[in-house]
Amino acid sequence: MKVFGQHKRAAAAVMAAGTLFALAACTPGTPGATASASSTAAVPSPAQPSTTAPASPSAEPGTSATVGAMVPGFPEALLPVMPGAKVVSSSFDKTTAPATVALVGSISAPSADVLAFYTKELEAQGFKAVPGETVGTVPSKDFLRGDSETVNISVLETAGVSTFTIGANVAPESVK
Repeated sequence: MKVFGQHKRAAAAVMAAGTLFALAACTPGTPGATASASSTAAVPSPAQPSTTAPASPSAEPGTSATVGAMVPGFPEALLPVMPGAKVVSSSFDKTTAPATVALVGSISAPSADVLAFYTKELEAQGFKAVPGETVGTVPSKDFLRGDSETVNISVLETAGVSTFTIGANVAPESVK
């Protein structure tokens, strides 16, 4: 159906936007900026398990990204971390409508298990799976709730470890 094609493009755009958002939060806020010996930026010690990217000059309050942990305020009821998974990064922008949520994780489990877990979680919240199970050779699944809430999950499995990326555009009330 044509409608599903539009939602797939929207979901792919969500995933790309979430990835770009997470990457943008981890890069210097000023183009061409470089670190120097006199820089006042804090350098995390090796013992710290995660870091939070500093807000860029253009970041809005309510927008954040974290590497290695859940960002504060992340809507875990909407997108829970699969048991046994390690959070690689997370981001959350509640300043937009729809709100944008992204999660990257890894787990020693087959990609089919990851998709099955998140399918069950999302369907329990009223999301409907859109037909299609892959993008090229990558396992990927899109979900739709109502006319405007979308979630995409993609899983890349290498050497027994599945790395999954979840991007969601949801109504602001869904992330409270």
